Amino acid sequence: MQHMTIIPILIHPDPRLKKVADAVPDLSDDLRTLADDMLETMYDAPGIGLAAPQIGILKRLIVLDCVRDEDAPHEPLVMFNPEVLQSSDELNVYEEGCLSIPDQFAEVTRPKEVRVQWLDRDGNLQERDFDGLWATCVQHEIDHLNGKLFIDYLKPLKRQMITRKMQKLKRELARS
Repeated sequence: MQHMTIIPILIHPDPRLKKVADAVPDLSDDLRTLADDMLETMYDAPGIGLAAPQIGILKRLIVLDCVRDEDAPHEPLVMFNPEVLQSSDELNVYEEGCLSIPDQFAEVTRPKEVRVQWLDRDGNLQERDFDGLWATCVQHEIDHLNGKLFIDYLKPLKRQMITRKMQKLKRELARS
C-alpha cells in the first residue's frame, strides 16, 4: 500500500484558479500517483470533487466521488482530459460549494444530465451519462479546468461579497 499525500488546496482568489489547464498528453505513474493523492486530499477535506488546478497543477485531471452515504462503498472516479459531449436541455439547481471557496454556498443552475468522455487511469477512453449530483459535480470540476468557478455563475454583487470573505480568510490564515 503506497503512502498517500494530502495536498494543500488553493483558496480563491488565486490567479492559478482562473487559468485554463493543459491537456494530459500521456499518462505516467507520476500522474496516477497525483490522482491518488488528489482523491485522498478530497476525502480528507471532505469534498466530493477536486480538480488539479485547485492544488496548483494546471493539468486536465479531476477526481470525484458523489456517494454521500457514510455506509455505502466509495465510488472514486479519476478523469484525465474529461470533456462534456452532450448536455440535456433540462436544467437542475443545486446548492454548490467548493473546496477552494470554503464555507460558501450558492445555488447554481446547470444541465440536469451530461454525457462525459475521459481517459481513465489506465489510459482507456471512457464515456458515461451522469445525472443529479454526479452531473453537477462533474460539470463543476470540468469548469475548474477552464478557469471557471461556481461563483462566476452568480450575480456580481454576490460574487464580490464571497470574494471579499475569501480575501479576509486568506489574510487571517496568513497571520496564524
